[in-house]
Amino acid sequence: MIFAAIDIGSNAVRLMFANAIGDIDHIRVEKASLIRIPIRLGKDVYKNNTISKTRAANLIKTLKAFKLLIDVYKPESYVACATAAMREATNGPEILNKIKKEAGLKIRIIDGLEEAEIIRSTNNIGSFTNKNLTMYVDLGGGSTEISVISKTNFIDANSFKIGTLRILSKKVDKESWDDLEVWLSRFKDNFGKMNIIGSGGNINKLAKLYGKAGENEIPVKNLEQAYKHLKSFTLHERIEEMGLRPDRADVIVPAAKVFLFIAKTVNAETIMVPKIGLADGLIHNLYEDYLMKKNPKSAKK
Repeated sequence: MIFAAIDIGSNAVRLMFANAIGDIDHIRVEKASLIRIPIRLGKDVYKNNTISKTRAANLIKTLKAFKLLIDVYKPESYVACATAAMREATNGPEILNKIKKEAGLKIRIIDGLEEAEIIRSTNNIGSFTNKNLTMYVDLGGGSTEISVISKTNFIDANSFKIGTLRILSKKVDKESWDDLEVWLSRFKDNFGKMNIIGSGGNINKLAKLYGKAGENEIPVKNLEQAYKHLKSFTLHERIEEMGLRPDRADVIVPAAKVFLFIAKTVNAETIMVPKIGLADGLIHNLYEDYLMKKNPKSAKK
């Protein structure tokens, strides 16, 4: 059964169609197609707290196209959400009204903690028996969402204003890094005994370039080498010599820095990269709602 999700992030806007199968306790989301447009709303927001007319116009054009594709594809249901950049933009409400009027889409703004919960809901990685805790880390252009579970029990979650575009805009101060480190220290009894699951386009790319061949993970020592290697190139060289997209070539360095900071703080040896993200979680939740409406008795207590 096909569902669709639109994710309006700080770096890119994504439309994902996916097939969801399984029962209420064993939902599996299988990606059918993904369209990603690098609008980069955060580039405006993290500099002057507003979205420029040009980016707003490009966003509306993109969402009009996405709505047409949804109308043609006819998924069972769909949802559209926006994260850090849109919720921080002073003209965000005005743009959301234009989107509703011109593209026919009602966008739901989600905060960092809800974003972490949605991503964590895609826990299709299986049960970890070799580590005490599992930490989900999703890094975007404007923020980092982290949630921690023990087996299948939720422990805690937090959102930090540390994102790739925010770092490039020099809007992340020492206090933000200190806040992250202090929060992570709450789990110090489990340092060295935690799984880390990374999500977001940058960690996916880092794992592809520097991770273990054929495995969805990247050893932290490889990530450290990746950070040093990438920093040794200019932005132009990362594009021309390494073949990175322009909208990936700049943000991949601060992304490596953030993941490296977290991994070293909790003394992790490896970051698992199962290629999950907000859109996967949104579709997971859509299918869960569908199952519960179809059979209310299946609702979790």
